[in-house]
Amino acid sequence: MITKLENELLEILADTNGAELISIKDKKDNIECLWTADPDYWKRHAPILFPIVGKVKNDKYRIGEREFTLTQHGFARDREFELIEKDNCKIIYRLRSNTDSLKKYPYKFELDVEYSLKQNNLEIIYKVRNIDDQSIYFSIGAHPGFNCPLFEDENIEDYYLEFNKNENASREILHPDLGLYTRESELVLKDSNILKLNKKLFKNDALVFKNLNSNKVSLKSNKHSKVITMDFKEFPYLGIWSKPNDAPFICIEPWFGHADFIDFDGDYREKSGVMSLEVGKEFTCSYNVSIEN
Repeated sequence: MITKLENELLEILADTNGAELISIKDKKDNIECLWTADPDYWKRHAPILFPIVGKVKNDKYRIGEREFTLTQHGFARDREFELIEKDNCKIIYRLRSNTDSLKKYPYKFELDVEYSLKQNNLEIIYKVRNIDDQSIYFSIGAHPGFNCPLFEDENIEDYYLEFNKNENASREILHPDLGLYTRESELVLKDSNILKLNKKLFKNDALVFKNLNSNKVSLKSNKHSKVITMDFKEFPYLGIWSKPNDAPFICIEPWFGHADFIDFDGDYREKSGVMSLEVGKEFTCSYNVSIEN
């Protein structure tokens, strides 16, 4: 079920399927900013990554003596959420663990996803609650894609990402076939806050940064003044990704967690980037997207 939320500046659409955001439209010029999910390139708009981010080795992970199977980015993006609240300024969805999810992920949880509008700003809030009788372990992340280019007379080389602080930032290199961290890195930004976009940038998969100085990044063009800015606040990881096939979109992905290291064979609870949550506690994180002209 698709639900619309709007104010005088923005209109968004969200779906109970995956609690996925499927449209962010600037009402001033009627420009669609969110990726349109063209299946020739990538069939999703802005999936929610839970209870893992990225891949676990061989799509399997171990907790104690038990082994579980979980495909890339987890199952939340493919589950039907319940719409639990809708008013003039926000939408709230909820996913709750069930018999099926416990076969893949042995923890009882509630995951709430909230979308709220204030002027030209969209805030996205994730809340994970532990409703189990033991500590639970998880990662969570966002994967929104943005149309790039936004206008027909442009190409990706007209665009760049501008961070709000200078960076000396290295990407964490992913194995090209396995999608796992290699423990190698490559310097991408050297005393700079500008990342120029081009067709070859993602030939070796995503750019994944850890603990950036910046908490904001803006998608800008040399040909117009429209700016899409993401405030990713406290998120320790930021992924930048597109398909290396002239795909007309760019994903800006704030994460708590990441793919397995290629040499990791330990217990999931010891995995780098996994968080623990005690019985009865709630974890909250949020990011913001603003559209300016």
